[in-house]
Amino acid sequence: MLAGGFGKRLRPLTEKVPKCLVTIQKKPLLDYWINNLSNCNFEGLLINTHYLPEQVRGFVNLHPLKEKIRLVHEEILLGTAGTLRKNIKYFNNEDILLAHADNYCTADFKEFILHHNKRPKKCLITMMTFITDTPESCGIVELDRDGVVQKFYEKDTSPRGNLANGAIYILSKEFLEKYEEDFKAAVDFSLDVIPNLLGKIYTYHTSAKIVDIGTLKTYYQLENQLNFLDS
Repeated sequence: MLAGGFGKRLRPLTEKVPKCLVTIQKKPLLDYWINNLSNCNFEGLLINTHYLPEQVRGFVNLHPLKEKIRLVHEEILLGTAGTLRKNIKYFNNEDILLAHADNYCTADFKEFILHHNKRPKKCLITMMTFITDTPESCGIVELDRDGVVQKFYEKDTSPRGNLANGAIYILSKEFLEKYEEDFKAAVDFSLDVIPNLLGKIYTYHTSAKIVDIGTLKTYYQLENQLNFLDS
């Protein structure tokens, strides 16, 4: 779980709270992830920290599932691809889920896993996709008729559609076995890894809500939507 960023675009909310602990309906965002993943009986969860790490440690230490969670601190942020490379041995040659903890997501991860297990043999990873209203702020994908990514446009100012990368992936053990060597200089997973895997990325499409709460606008929009639904 990638949770080390500063969340600068969410200031002042993140001046004293790390982005992964910003609350949605009074519940920390990271708690949504842990509880949702617990439905899949995950074996272990690795979370990287950097900004205000003591708060993340405090949250995890009080969580009922703390025994399944491992924190790894980065004095210098390694980037999404760098964090994966640094901790590759933790995963014991098993398929893993890689996700950004600053996204709000209600997708069914059991279904995601089942879909990944049925991927074409040529595909090394499975990407979760969704329909976005703001394609210029997302990574947009084009698929073939088998649901395999053929083209990828990261935050293109002239979007090529609205089918977006949810930045939630299941990575196969076959991919992880070669990752260190094939992507030894990669820093950003979306920019440095995804474009080099075209034709080898299967997709799972969800109609569940996925929201990158990267800005105050999207954060308050989500809060208002959820409060309206509960009213």
